[in-house]
Amino acid sequence: MGAGQYDVDGARPRGGRMPRRERRAQLLESALEVFVAQGYHAAAMDDIAERAGVSKPVLYQHFPGKLELYLALLDASCDQIIENCRQALASTHDNRQRVEATVDVFYAYVANESGAFRLVFESDLTSEPAVRNHVERVTGECATMIAHVIHEDTGLPDAASRLLAVSLVGMAQVSARFWLTEAGGIGRDDAAALVAGLAWRGIRGYPLEH
Repeated sequence: MGAGQYDVDGARPRGGRMPRRERRAQLLESALEVFVAQGYHAAAMDDIAERAGVSKPVLYQHFPGKLELYLALLDASCDQIIENCRQALASTHDNRQRVEATVDVFYAYVANESGAFRLVFESDLTSEPAVRNHVERVTGECATMIAHVIHEDTGLPDAASRLLAVSLVGMAQVSARFWLTEAGGIGRDDAAALVAGLAWRGIRGYPLEH
């Protein structure tokens, strides 16, 4: 059995020691699989350790508890969305292409086979303040970046720019989740283009200040 493969039960084979950073990455990957499949409440540290092919004491050496492990995954997932949004906005000075690229960030994220979006957008632990703060960070930081572009281009007040930005983020996020489960028959690129077209028809109505 080669490295990175699983046994017949889906768990990784137990192996020898590995560098701490690699072990942490392995544990996070296994935890993501378990949390996506079972949800936070049903998942157990035993399940994650077994999936990773390590003993539970090894798992606890890296993460003191299930919540800390879940928050570490949320951090990584939220950072990924925010960075992808930043790159989309910086990829061009053409605002129509910016809208298209930013909308596609959310469609690409929910389409990822890892299912990580479920931790951020469909968590069964939103009653936990730390989890809710992580989830809200995605909307907040993406909207802040988009609001900056809107303000710079249109001269709209900060509050108005941010309201428009939050609306764009909400449109992209909610429609992407709907597309994944309900909009059968529409390809990802076509779906993202439809929503980006709707968003662009609205936002282009605000004239450039310069």
